[in-house]
Amino acid sequence: MILEIKVPSPGESITEVEISSWLVKNGDFVKKNQVIAEIDSDKATLEICAEESGMLIIKAKKGDILKVGEILCLIDTSFSKEKKNLMAPSTIKILNQYKIDKKKIISTVNKKKKTKKYDAIKKIPSMGTKNLINRSFDITKLSKLRRKLSERLVSVKNETAMLTTFNEVDMSNIFFLRKKYKNIFKEKHGVKLGLMSFFVKSCIIALKKYPDINSMIDGENKINFKYYDISIAVSGPKGLMVPVIRNADTLSFRGIENTIKNLSNSIKNSTISIDEITGGTFTITNGGIFGSMLSTPIINPPQSAILGMHNIVERPIVKLGKLEIRPIMYLALSYDHRIIDGKEAVGFLLSIKESIENPIKNLIGSEENLKNSFELK
Repeated sequence: MILEIKVPSPGESITEVEISSWLVKNGDFVKKNQVIAEIDSDKATLEICAEESGMLIIKAKKGDILKVGEILCLIDTSFSKEKKNLMAPSTIKILNQYKIDKKKIISTVNKKKKTKKYDAIKKIPSMGTKNLINRSFDITKLSKLRRKLSERLVSVKNETAMLTTFNEVDMSNIFFLRKKYKNIFKEKHGVKLGLMSFFVKSCIIALKKYPDINSMIDGENKINFKYYDISIAVSGPKGLMVPVIRNADTLSFRGIENTIKNLSNSIKNSTISIDEITGGTFTITNGGIFGSMLSTPIINPPQSAILGMHNIVERPIVKLGKLEIRPIMYLALSYDHRIIDGKEAVGFLLSIKESIENPIKNLIGSEENLKNSFELK
């Protein structure tokens, strides 16, 4: 029986996808539920699984654009797993070493017998001059997801009046709290007490003070959001993705850290849904995890601002007339100057600085409330 595998719908409003990779080859035997291909839409990557066991017949190559519902491949369920053993191990080794297409070998022999090592040796290309310097290069087509991201980033540059302002924050008190409570927090909740939950909470306080930063332009109108869906930039196998923490203002430290962990795992496993990466009213990105000292992050459209976190370095600073060494992080806020004034942007960063440098007072309320805030009782 010939089974048709068609392009599934990745989500509402998406009508076409691009084949980003085949994980098996044409003619291979595949098992039911085996992942055989990956497809890219404008917003996410989806895995395609074999619906039954059998021989795979590929109908579209890597890089092809297909519409939802079009045939991706066929599976001939009449073939058994025995077809996999047409080549001897020594033959496969030579084919892999010299990158020889299996089809060129199989087509020259009786399909009922194993392909012999001699058949593969005959196909080894001439080595030519051995002393040439290797000047090879690879040309790889950008994935549909990467091309869409490129378009969005260029449009931000061309269509917004983007400006970036900076500040620095002393991380000493956050370090103290994390050192004191990180082990018991991890033991009780199964997740780390990370920096991001402190920054998410600090951003929400600052967004409430400066509501235009939690807004967007829609034609001739400005939309101010009364809720706080915070997007978090996460690097995944397919590139940068920005999943959303919904109603972040209602979540505890544990709730924020758990949500980030689950979203990050979904991205790494390529199981993230369209709904989980759309929307968002404000974005936080942390280039510090890669060692970045300072950057000017690009706004995540249609949002109007993005906070950039950076690496933490011990730096000399002056406190009450004395020189001290403190762990310092540089912060950057990129914003759309069409609706956000410099005064608001500077005030926003100052608010975050105050919250991070005095977290007990500004984020937790009091020392007596620490265990309640971390849900350790």
